[in-house]
Amino acid sequence: MNVSIVGSGYVGTTVAACLADLGHDVVNVEIDEDIVETINAGEAPIHESGLEQRIADNAGTSLRATTDYASVRDTEVTILCLPTPQSEDGSLDLAPMRAGTEMLGEALADKGGDHLVVVKSTVLPGTTEDVVAPILEETAGMHLDEGLEVAMNPEFLRMGTAVGDFLEPDKVVVGTRTDEAAATLRGLYAPILGNDGTHLVETDVREAELIKYANNAFLAAKVSLVNELGNVAKEYGADAYEVLAAVGLDDRISERFMRSGLGWGGSCFPKDVAALRAGAREQGYDPDLLDAVVAVNDEQPRRLVALLADHVDLEGARIAVLGLSFKPGTDDIRKSRALDVLEHLESRGATVVAYDPVAMDNVREKYPDLDLEFADSAEAALEGADGAVVATDWPEFDDLAFDGMRRAVLVDGRRVDIDEDDLEVYEGLTW
Repeated sequence: MNVSIVGSGYVGTTVAACLADLGHDVVNVEIDEDIVETINAGEAPIHESGLEQRIADNAGTSLRATTDYASVRDTEVTILCLPTPQSEDGSLDLAPMRAGTEMLGEALADKGGDHLVVVKSTVLPGTTEDVVAPILEETAGMHLDEGLEVAMNPEFLRMGTAVGDFLEPDKVVVGTRTDEAAATLRGLYAPILGNDGTHLVETDVREAELIKYANNAFLAAKVSLVNELGNVAKEYGADAYEVLAAVGLDDRISERFMRSGLGWGGSCFPKDVAALRAGAREQGYDPDLLDAVVAVNDEQPRRLVALLADHVDLEGARIAVLGLSFKPGTDDIRKSRALDVLEHLESRGATVVAYDPVAMDNVREKYPDLDLEFADSAEAALEGADGAVVATDWPEFDDLAFDGMRRAVLVDGRRVDIDEDDLEVYEGLTW
């Protein structure tokens, strides 16, 4: 199938590379010339396991990138992977979606034949039919059910495992208006739908839009509940991990997302929960539980720094922060809990030295005014430190040596695998 992908961020790049790997002919339309050149050179513009190899294998054959929207005319399906950033009030900023859709529509105006436009970006119910479709109709001069069709196909990609999540998903959700659009998407995903354990979920468009939000809201709520239970367990001197391991054996609950710690961050959970809260209020409903979910999550970095302050006078102290990305396996620092930890430490007068295997360049670029020293390794960050915190559970933080610290005091926000006997003080955030 000839497919065009509009947008080449984390989602667009992964989707384009994986669809090409499945045998489709894919063109990735992106306004950033540097990203286009990177992909066409067979390289990945982002850090994601397994992505660079798939781009290298397919670039120049079944995968190419371009800044020219006219290339969509040679395709049957266009997938919109445009950013939907968060506004100050938590609602979605649809300006990038509107602009990209307008350029797509203008390009389709000169196309003969049918075209299916699929929204993969995370948007609130009604956006595909009430925002995207009217823009396309106006700019393309085409009408729904008369050569133009729209659909919703939400993504469930986790950074660090995005390639595997795409190729071996637990579900593929397609929200369509017509049987023809549903059949096209079944054909697009046919190689994936043959996997054991992969479910095809076919719904109307608005249900598909809401499924993504409901999915992430549920997971965010589970993490915050686990952290709340972990906080309670710590007050009783109980090991939250032992408690939650037993709770996870209940097949109604499961053992996944049962790790208490520093909380959730990244580009999806914070933005999606904020958008769902804002959208609910626009509809006249106060989402009190989701408000509490966010409040618990926002409190965890402060609790971690408070635990460290119980053992180290932070004013003038040298503190090592291990991990800056919001999770291991990615260089993404958006809404990373580590950045909140940095802020709390600096507000209490600490000097911070940080290390992350892949995310330090992003922090340098996006926070140039941050008063922060970067180390070349975890051991170098610990050298001469009065205390340390683990903010991201990178595997290389397991089995660390702490003999170079001035005081071997560690507060672990992610429960890495270390020998606590090597430390003067070892504190877990919630266990």
